[in-house]
Amino acid sequence: MRRLFFLPLLFSSQLFAAEPAPAPGAPSLAITPAERFKEGWWKDRFESRKPLVAAGDQQLVFIGDSITQGWEGAGKEVWEKFYGPRKPLNLGYSGDRTEHVIWRLTHGELTDLKPKLFVIMIGTNNTGHRQDPAEQTADGVKRIIELLQINSPASKILLLSVFPRDEKPDGPLRQLNNKVNAIIQGYADGSTIQWLDLTSVFLTPDGILPKETMPDFLHPQAKGYEMWAEAMEPKIKAMMGE
Repeated sequence: MRRLFFLPLLFSSQLFAAEPAPAPGAPSLAITPAERFKEGWWKDRFESRKPLVAAGDQQLVFIGDSITQGWEGAGKEVWEKFYGPRKPLNLGYSGDRTEHVIWRLTHGELTDLKPKLFVIMIGTNNTGHRQDPAEQTADGVKRIIELLQINSPASKILLLSVFPRDEKPDGPLRQLNNKVNAIIQGYADGSTIQWLDLTSVFLTPDGILPKETMPDFLHPQAKGYEMWAEAMEPKIKAMMGE
């Protein structure tokens, strides 16, 4: 089995303001580990995950930002329906960018964690908060995959497309996320790492992102989580050997 190695939102419908991009020539912030301990809720969530990770018996681990953390909110009933019996763990943190996930994974969130499957969906806060170039966001995703493989080489990884943003196809954040997806889909090897593009799941045939699914054009409502789970289920079953 071939392994892939690489070199070195509190829940809210409110969109974050753009943050300054790094100066030209500066190291990419997307791969520079960063914590958010000044935000008390973030520190509390990180501390609350430690005993769950230490238990070491989780078989399905989701890694991401507010969209993933939202399985505990708008997606709670869907989570229980699809994943409750599968020993799942939610490592989604609202507002996280790739560098925050990298920090978490290198500061305890991988200790004793050897699941059958990791599910990754991250990057929309890099493109939304700071408008990172697609290549930099993709580098952050690369690093996350590398860390998972180093820590748990027997685990499989389901890499999801960054969800669509903006109501219309020509929206700038939609276009930027599309560019990220065009890069990161190449990280899949068809075996240990598999790619699943969910973009079309949420869009109308003419590319509109309905408010009924994502009222803020970012965070799914319960209907959106149901659509997400149903679209992933065949992949999850196959990759977990069910």
